[in-house]
Amino acid sequence: MSTVPIAMATNGEATTLAKLLHLIFLATFWGMQIWVTFVSGFIMGSNLTRHTFGFIQSKLFPSYFHLGSACAFFNLMIFAIHHPSEQLNPEETFQIITLFICVTFAALNAQWFGQITSEIMTDMHLIERSCGLGQDIGLSTNREAYNQLKESKPKYKELAKQLAMYHNASSLCNLCCLICNGISLYYIATNLSTL
Repeated sequence: MSTVPIAMATNGEATTLAKLLHLIFLATFWGMQIWVTFVSGFIMGSNLTRHTFGFIQSKLFPSYFHLGSACAFFNLMIFAIHHPSEQLNPEETFQIITLFICVTFAALNAQWFGQITSEIMTDMHLIERSCGLGQDIGLSTNREAYNQLKESKPKYKELAKQLAMYHNASSLCNLCCLICNGISLYYIATNLSTL
């Protein structure tokens, strides 16, 4: 067990406080990702009306994306501060690259894909509401009515294409961050003593 005080470290070694913060930021982002990606979306999507689900997502996702990108950024900064580039071994270099990729994709979601997806979805909901749609429970119900709406309203069809494109891009960014955080968790697990 190290006797180095929390506020001090030797020879570039991370302090206990830095290690704690690194773990908190990584665990926070990882926990949010698991909950939002694999739990809450499925529960809400199968139990709420289409518009209620969309409204909650439009309020929840900006916070999720911004908090996730902040956690990713702080993880990268803490790791980089305690691992000078001239002293990096290949494993640490890979970790820096992984953390940088996570920051990049999280920022793309927070600043671009997430916002555009919410805006498109809001426009679609206005059209759906004007046609008496959007109050069905579960996202997969009443598909025929939405397909007919696409055929009868070219603007809605175009919005649906855009939504699919940006939603897929956002999901891909989220998946990349999930993979990066999984790699970071593995790195921490195999380097607990030196973190």
